[in-house]
Amino acid sequence: MEHQAISAAALNRRGFLGWGGALTMAGAASAFMPSKAWALATEKYPTIKAQFDSYVASGKLPGVLASIGKGAIATDVVSVGTIAQGDQTPVDFDTLWRVYSMTKPITGIAAMLLVGDGKMKLDQPIADFLPEFAKMTVLTDPENSLSAVPAKNQITVRHLLTHTAGLGYNIITKGPLLKAYNEQGINPGIVSRFPLPGFETPAPTPDLKTFAERVAALPLIAEPGTKWSYSISLDVLGRVIEAASGMEFESFLKTRLFDPLKMTSSYFQVPAAETKRFVTNYAPVNGVLIPIDPAPTSIYLDKPAFAFGGAGLVCSARDYDRFLHMLQNGGELDGVRVMASETAALAMSDLLPAGIKTEGTFVAGAGNGAGGRVGKGAFEGTFGWGGAAGTVAFVDTRRQVRAVCMAQYVPSNVYPFHEDFAKWVLKDLGITA
Repeated sequence: MEHQAISAAALNRRGFLGWGGALTMAGAASAFMPSKAWALATEKYPTIKAQFDSYVASGKLPGVLASIGKGAIATDVVSVGTIAQGDQTPVDFDTLWRVYSMTKPITGIAAMLLVGDGKMKLDQPIADFLPEFAKMTVLTDPENSLSAVPAKNQITVRHLLTHTAGLGYNIITKGPLLKAYNEQGINPGIVSRFPLPGFETPAPTPDLKTFAERVAALPLIAEPGTKWSYSISLDVLGRVIEAASGMEFESFLKTRLFDPLKMTSSYFQVPAAETKRFVTNYAPVNGVLIPIDPAPTSIYLDKPAFAFGGAGLVCSARDYDRFLHMLQNGGELDGVRVMASETAALAMSDLLPAGIKTEGTFVAGAGNGAGGRVGKGAFEGTFGWGGAAGTVAFVDTRRQVRAVCMAQYVPSNVYPFHEDFAKWVLKDLGITA
């Protein structure tokens, strides 16, 4: 069958993205070297275990896993089921999952490393790094034409981190701009190598530089700094990181985050040797699980057009737990300091520009930090995000708790993991919000 990259964006346009929750709304040889700093702890989490058992026993999912960390003690793991229907390999802490938009906080934190280094500032125009963004225009009638007027404001690093740059997303955008995005390959995501009936399948731009240049040549949907709109901003931010650091985006992530944190199982391209621990992605249709990206032949085994900073990573629960653990500790893990505690705190604070209204958005009732939702009120101190295939994760710096839920199905709103996972965690930990 002809090779095709199906965009996460195309799927999400019809409800293939829905995340939230009480708190989180709030080809070389592998370097994989697992440690034993974790423990199966199903008896400690009866709510989570019962829910997971129900989903697997009923055939709604082949396997699902959660990791919960508290302070510096070993991470607890609750795992039920296998990596695919008909496969007897159990899911565990080192199983590989497509985390989609849970890539966004990683990209956001990467950008904050450069802020901490003094190589860029939150309110610095990105045109200082990418001159093609110096003279943006704004649509006058977004749903009906590409007519535009000059933008009054410059797009800043803060705007990219918080989805307030005025950029679109082909899971959100409509009308002529959506058509232009698709025609230009402004599609930073992949789902399957097979065509899915009813969905457009625009091929991504050939590289990150071209992606950013094509984005800059099109109008914005809103004046920068005036509206929250889920967008490709974290993908553009990957290009800004390249320009500010002098390194390719993927290399920067590896050098500054993945290697220091020993995140040895985080990939934009899954090595062929690791397919034995890679889950299959499914679409539940009328009670039947349709394998839309079987692990042995996954699109993620191919080199992507570029490293998608908004939705491109595959990683293990262990790796994502280590990322969150570093944030929980204020920028340090296992004696290795990745970022200053002040920078970590800033990254997990509300970075939204003044006056932004969030009612009816994914960050309603909360704030937006460096690529993730920031809790307020009873959930102050929380930072996290969810992914299009049902994954969700958060860290609570106030309570010194972190949690990751890994499942693999699209659309994410078929099952309520995004809405319910944090509630299950809180209940089993005996925490009252």
